[in-house]
Amino acid sequence: MKKTNKIICTISLAAFFISAAPFSAIINAEAEDYVYGTMDIPYSDFYEAELKGSTNEYEVDAVSSATTSKWSKNGTGELFEGTYNKANADSTGMILGVKYPVAITKENLAALGENNYNFVSLLEKPVAYKVVSFEGKDVSFSKVQGGSIDAGKDVSVSISTNTPWGDYLVKATGLPKDIGPIYGVVLKTQTNESYAMRHLENIWRDELSWSVGFVTSEPHGNILSYKNFTGIMGDTISEVMYITKNGYYTIKSSLYVPVKFKGSIFVNNADVSSGKTSFVLSGFPEDYAKIYNVKDLEASISEGEIKFNNAKPGSYTLTVSDSNKVYADISTSFVLSTNVLPAAYYGQKLVKIEGFSDEDFKNYIKNISKVSVNGKEYNASGKGAVKIINEDGTINLAATDSKKTNVFDGSGNYKVIISATGYNAPLTFDLSTVLEQSTSSSKILSETALNPQTGVADTAPKLALLVTVMSVASLFLKKKIK
Repeated sequence: MKKTNKIICTISLAAFFISAAPFSAIINAEAEDYVYGTMDIPYSDFYEAELKGSTNEYEVDAVSSATTSKWSKNGTGELFEGTYNKANADSTGMILGVKYPVAITKENLAALGENNYNFVSLLEKPVAYKVVSFEGKDVSFSKVQGGSIDAGKDVSVSISTNTPWGDYLVKATGLPKDIGPIYGVVLKTQTNESYAMRHLENIWRDELSWSVGFVTSEPHGNILSYKNFTGIMGDTISEVMYITKNGYYTIKSSLYVPVKFKGSIFVNNADVSSGKTSFVLSGFPEDYAKIYNVKDLEASISEGEIKFNNAKPGSYTLTVSDSNKVYADISTSFVLSTNVLPAAYYGQKLVKIEGFSDEDFKNYIKNISKVSVNGKEYNASGKGAVKIINEDGTINLAATDSKKTNVFDGSGNYKVIISATGYNAPLTFDLSTVLEQSTSSSKILSETALNPQTGVADTAPKLALLVTVMSVASLFLKKKIK
């Protein structure tokens, strides 16, 4: 394997003969010949021994980051604890490798001089460490020595092909809370291949993601390396091996990695009352045995057509799966929509319009996607969502955004526009917190017919009747007083 970024050391003849001794001799040396500490070990050196002997040995590079902060989160308890990094002039940076315990002879440490990988001595022998030695004049690091734990049945792993962080994601469920910093992870397969995971790009605590060339950038704009991972498609992950302060923590698995391909699905949006829509597939392998499914939709699906019953407005996902379980699933979303609103605004809340069911109302609330207040728009779901409309339709007047700024700023009068997926017309109304609604107004609401097209209350007839009744009552009282 090609070695780069090695520190070439000029050592004394005596030190050379000591370091050139067989590896077993180094391990069996007198205890006082070794000192223990931590070193900043580049990924290429850290993983070299871990990948040695696999059928896909490769050199592991540093990780570049387009963000201005995450790469530097290596303090105690932070996301990438145990790594070391380098800042760029534009505040972006690189994660270069791992700060890990080592054992090194006193002679070899002296021979390294100032080029000692930022060695910091430890007062006690660590539970796990890498042994530092010389191969010729090159410094090398052994596999992890010391502790090794088999997770057994306490931890399980699952794999997904649907992730924004790459093409595949493996999630570990049940990792011990005291596992400490994760210095590295190696995926091992049934075909004797090993794949090294790097922080930021691949390791996110209990989640591991990687690209094989289909998804080549992630949401933060970081470019994903994939050339060393393409061979994992169609293979089975037999071990997920975490490298921790206590040594190896190994999870046995049998995770088949489905084969991805450049296929696509397009589904036409449709009116919810139409009962059907069409779709087009492209790029599927000839031996892909298709199974169709749309979650939460009562539907019959054949090549090119989805027929549905009892559908409600909203977003749905068509998934195509391979019954032979060789290829990855492919999914896409589509919208079934309506021009009719099942809700209206009255009394500082959304209420169900007459003629619609409770399920219709709940479906509308569930599908609210955006809420605009005095021209400022807020997402109602997903990252950074702001909860303005509660599940029962009431308005959350105490809502705040991600910066803890009040959505309702205290002015007392607000123009509110609600958009919901599957409902073509927005619900628009003026909300005032200056004057409280009276009890009689609430009674009027219970007797009000609401227009399902606009959500506007048809109150004129009821108000006229109420005025008439109140006039008669007033005349009656006057006669009684006389």
